[in-house]
Amino acid sequence: MLTAWRRRDARYDGLFCFGVKSTGIFCRPSCPSQPRESQLEFFHQAAAARRAGYRPCKRCRPELAPGQPPAWLAPLLRRTAGPTDCKLPARELRRLHLPPERVRRWFQKHLGLSFAEWNRSQRLARAFAAIHAGRRLDSVVFDHGYESFSGFRSAFLRAFGQTPRRTMTGDHLRVALCPTPLGPMLAVARGDALCQLEFADVRNWEHSHHALRRRFNLPVVRLDNAVLQQLRSELDQYFAGTLKKFTVPVVWHGSSFQSRVWRELRKIPYGKIASYTEVARRLGVPRAARAVARANATNRLYLLVPCHRVVAKNGTLSGYGGGVWRKRMLLNLEHAGHLSGQTTGEVPAQGT
Repeated sequence: MLTAWRRRDARYDGLFCFGVKSTGIFCRPSCPSQPRESQLEFFHQAAAARRAGYRPCKRCRPELAPGQPPAWLAPLLRRTAGPTDCKLPARELRRLHLPPERVRRWFQKHLGLSFAEWNRSQRLARAFAAIHAGRRLDSVVFDHGYESFSGFRSAFLRAFGQTPRRTMTGDHLRVALCPTPLGPMLAVARGDALCQLEFADVRNWEHSHHALRRRFNLPVVRLDNAVLQQLRSELDQYFAGTLKKFTVPVVWHGSSFQSRVWRELRKIPYGKIASYTEVARRLGVPRAARAVARANATNRLYLLVPCHRVVAKNGTLSGYGGGVWRKRMLLNLEHAGHLSGQTTGEVPAQGT
């Protein structure tokens, strides 16, 4: 936590906060304030900081989860939630008592794009859903505020990489951000199964969309479905310590050897760990520990394929795509049966 504070590392926002004894306020790790290190006191939750007598910083708003829309933005989100066009120029924002500069800064900071870009993407996502629901194309175009078929087709093609008519019968990816105690996770569903689940940086949300489209060569749309809803429920249960085995359907994309490794990883019980050598031996290739490690590193279904349960032969924690600190937290969670908020501590010995 001290290292994250020194770096003003926004990736840890929402995972802990720090209080400043001299001022009596508490802040998120990325707060640009400059208190003395000797005046710091760390807390795992904002509620704990409040109980200790600290009040939230008005500058960084630590009581808000990363990316969570603040209350002052609610009128704007309500206006843009409908199916019709809602461009909301600067003068309309002022009528809602929202300074355009403040709106722009929030969207740029938390989502990595302007309000206008976000609004266009929301409108296109609703149009995409309407097309897949069987609505006539001409109705979709004009009901969502486009003045011509050509304008709609161009915007649709830029966003999804396919024409509207092609997406009527084609495959696509649905994405969502799932909040967890260790930071948001980007979930990707293809059809009725999850194909990706990784810890995400909400500030690179748009970049993640483009990377997914290149990887799968499919349109990417921010739409919910039953699989994503099931995943959110199971993640909540897992981090509460009441779920030991995920049942949400998954589909993975990899070589035959990678698939064998990932299937074997799913056999490692909750609360247990195994070494790369042990996994290789179970696969019948005892000398392929390095190949197992490479396959482990390419896993994109975190938690569902529990690569965090694989450690070095001597029991030490090796690399993890979500960060070794998250790997330690996940192992502590499974060992204790619940997420206690401990960021340090001993990982259970191998096989225990």
